[in-house]
Amino acid sequence: MKKIIKGTPDRPRLYIFRSNKHIYGQIIDDTRNKILITRSSLSVKENNQVTGHANCNTSKTIGKLIAQACIDKGIQKIVFDRGKHIYHGRIKALAESARKAGIEF
Repeated sequence: MKKIIKGTPDRPRLYIFRSNKHIYGQIIDDTRNKILITRSSLSVKENNQVTGHANCNTSKTIGKLIAQACIDKGIQKIVFDRGKHIYHGRIKALAESARKAGIEF
């Protein structure tokens, strides 16, 4: 049985989705069913911050951007939800980058 991870207004949930080509991160408040912040390798690619597909370097950039947006909105603590993926590679790079930028989870 899978444990259900829920975010609260005090600690919203950071959900990571990884496809073969891209990686997405969303800050979600589950009590109101609202997506507060979203960043992806697609949006970073449009702004010419990275080239190519999602790799560990792109994931680090996404994590840093998510953390900056959280801090701008006053969010310091989050709940981490990696979905069905293991904590390795691109998922790990994004999470560690967000931690370095000042988000606690």
